[in-house]
Amino acid sequence: MRSELGVSLAYGLLASLGQSIVTGEFEKTGFPTEAELCAKFGASRTVMREAVKMLSAKGLISSRQRQGTRVEPVENWNLLDPDVLRWLMERPYSNKIFLEFAQMRLAIEPAAAALAAELQDKRAIAGIREGLQAMIDHAGQPDLALQADIDFHVAILKASGNPFFWRLKPLITNALHLSIQLTNKISGHMADIHAHEAILIAIEKGDAAAARKASEDILLESLNFIEKAQAD
Repeated sequence: MRSELGVSLAYGLLASLGQSIVTGEFEKTGFPTEAELCAKFGASRTVMREAVKMLSAKGLISSRQRQGTRVEPVENWNLLDPDVLRWLMERPYSNKIFLEFAQMRLAIEPAAAALAAELQDKRAIAGIREGLQAMIDHAGQPDLALQADIDFHVAILKASGNPFFWRLKPLITNALHLSIQLTNKISGHMADIHAHEAILIAIEKGDAAAARKASEDILLESLNFIEKAQAD
């Protein structure tokens, strides 16, 4: 029980310190010493060291002999880590990361849709249809509709048959949850059901070119919304 409690405390510290790092709290002051952190959070050295170790594994900080612990520049952060991505997207000035994520989706999801149309994995395609149906069924319930939208896009990754795309599920799920909320807020409405249905129909027909185009259309619209928000 004590071991489990220690892990829980370490993850709590990880979240608090990770958010502080990503929002730039330590840019001017530098990262606190172990003793300072223990005093601030009332944590033991063992628990604090575990939290710091996890921050280091995510590329957020590094320790050097005689130099102490320092915050690493953004380019050294593990941006594919779901925690790091969430902290980045929760920043009040995070439109840039939303834009970059939309660009990544544009490079991946249309290709996944085309592969799904070519592969014709019926069970996986049924998962895409389930996601679409849930979007329809929960159109008046924002939280459930958002989750259905995410499930739809993730199901396309699986239907592609490409294991590398499928391994992106945690990243895509986490980031979609935040980015779709942003684009829905900017556009003033929930996801376009007909636009999503066009992707599914093309996949079911085995039309790879149409599936790619329908996916691109949705993502380009999202990209335009985010670019507009960034310009305002």
